[in-house]
Amino acid sequence: MAEPKPSNKKLEGKVAIITGGASGIGEATALMFVDHGVRAIVVADIQDDKGENLAASIADRCGCTFIHCDVTKEEDVESLVQSTIQLYGGLDIMFCNAGIMSTSLQTILDLDLSSYQKLFAINVGGVAASIKHAGRAMVKGNTKGCIICTASIAAGIGSDRHTDYVMSKNAVLALMRCASTQLGSHGIRVNCVSPGPVATPLLCQGVGMGVEEACFT
Repeated sequence: MAEPKPSNKKLEGKVAIITGGASGIGEATALMFVDHGVRAIVVADIQDDKGENLAASIADRCGCTFIHCDVTKEEDVESLVQSTIQLYGGLDIMFCNAGIMSTSLQTILDLDLSSYQKLFAINVGGVAASIKHAGRAMVKGNTKGCIICTASIAAGIGSDRHTDYVMSKNAVLALMRCASTQLGSHGIRVNCVSPGPVATPLLCQGVGMGVEEACFT
């Protein structure tokens, strides 16, 4: 008798939020979550058209809703979490993925502090707000949930450019370490993924080439 094939439905019954979910890594993650049997996904982004289109494209495979969310506004993030719970009855996974890159080389000698503050508001403040409100909801619901943050391989190395971006991803690692220590007693896991260069629209725009031109190893 043949052995039964293992199920790939690792996320069966789970409810997930993905910030920055309308394109790039967030979009790919949403599709992967669907393949693994997630019950519902909330795609959160400021890219309304892309978010709506993605939600519509997978709505026949699981519950899927797009919610406009600017992660620099804590009230948006809090509302995102509350709306998800109202729609789907709980929250199991928060993927804190929203982020941007430097708009210029941003070496330390020409660091534009206004651009630095905008980048940190998204890459660090947005992650902190997402962990905070997802963590609160999971603790209140006694959910043994999972919070994932997008860091970067750049956080572990120096760079001759994009100083503010590298700083922000180091801060995300520090946030993750604090949150995992503080939420672990509640059964909530907090981790980072640290990808190398990925040919997303964001990165291609940052290096001045189209996705079709990009070739990363």
